[in-house]
Amino acid sequence: MFEVREKPQMVERALLVRLSFSKKEADEDISLLEELEELVRTLGIGVADLMLAHSRSMHRKFLCGTGKADEVVEFAKAHECDCIVFDNELAPSQQREWEELAGICVIDREEVILDIFAQRAQTKEATLQVELARMQYALPRMARMWGHLDREGGGGTGGRGMGEMQIEVDRRLARKRIDRTQRELEAVRTQRKTRRKDREKLDMAHGAIVGYTNAGKSTLLNRLTDSDIMAKDMLFATLDTTTRSIELPDGQTILLTDTVGFVRNLPHRLVEAFKATLEEAVLADFLIHVLDANSPEAEKFFDTTMHVLGELGAEEKPMVTVLNKCDLVGDPRVIRDLTKRLEDKSPHILVASASKDIGMDEILNTCTEILAERVQKNTYRIPQSEGQHMSVLHTEAKVIDTQYEGNDVIITAIVPAITAGRLEPFLVE
Repeated sequence: MFEVREKPQMVERALLVRLSFSKKEADEDISLLEELEELVRTLGIGVADLMLAHSRSMHRKFLCGTGKADEVVEFAKAHECDCIVFDNELAPSQQREWEELAGICVIDREEVILDIFAQRAQTKEATLQVELARMQYALPRMARMWGHLDREGGGGTGGRGMGEMQIEVDRRLARKRIDRTQRELEAVRTQRKTRRKDREKLDMAHGAIVGYTNAGKSTLLNRLTDSDIMAKDMLFATLDTTTRSIELPDGQTILLTDTVGFVRNLPHRLVEAFKATLEEAVLADFLIHVLDANSPEAEKFFDTTMHVLGELGAEEKPMVTVLNKCDLVGDPRVIRDLTKRLEDKSPHILVASASKDIGMDEILNTCTEILAERVQKNTYRIPQSEGQHMSVLHTEAKVIDTQYEGNDVIITAIVPAITAGRLEPFLVE
């Protein structure tokens, strides 16, 4: 895995800082800072304290003014911190200025998320996506990654050329590696498109489970499909898409895909890097949007997910909103109030607990309603001499009942709309 840059192997006491430029957004700033704490703890980094630092305007050198920068550094020293983690996105030059001022490691939100993704990636595609994002992040920061980068190489045969800096060589090699990774990723995506086309030939409806990270998406997929994919109480536990089949109450078989969780202020390069993963939401026939009903930020998490879906062009798809983890909500009024606030944003709102198997039937029934037009329950009378049509029913539909009457076969089946059109001459009214 490509190393973003050298960092201490073990950070024991980190100061988490968010620079705020509007006191009107104080509640949002505090919420984002608390979310950063969850992200940092996911990496196993100890948190000494959190600091919300207000600045009147943005500055080029430290993002905030020098006086506020000195205040942050003094606060970090007073708490004996060995790292400062900013919730804000820092330019490479700003990151360098902060480290020179503080004398300790300084990282930003994007680097934290990149490190988490690097730990979680499992499949070839996810690993390549993460590596590409890490290299793109690291490239402008290479000037301070290794101590030898400021040395000039000598000229002559086999050398780098007269006066060529080592950093120029390393950057050129890094760009070649980025190009190679992009080609590998494109090859993997092509393979995935081929597999998707094979699925589409089956004419199955496809649903995608989306939502904020740690809302319980993987647990819900496990419960609905009787699977055992990894589902843990941690941020970004799942980075790879997992697809399972399930039969709805009307007999229709559909595919459900678990997707990577969303987070506020997700770095843009990661949105781009994971577009192939999130394409499952774009191409799905409907979405199951999972919310942690026990979180006070549930409505904001809903808006964050819808914003990202909007960027992907998937916000208008039929959607079932599941208020998950209802068993953890002590006051039922909390769920009632949340439901009322979301009624105008989502037509189907259900209360459930995937871990306690509450509300699963309601979810399946609602999915059946959404997909009702895709299938028909029909009975056909087909002469035994027309065996090819019976074969179509057995391969493209779900046969419920078969009876024989003379030379005819009477078959009742759940049939996709396209198949029903081809078999209409044999339909029993």
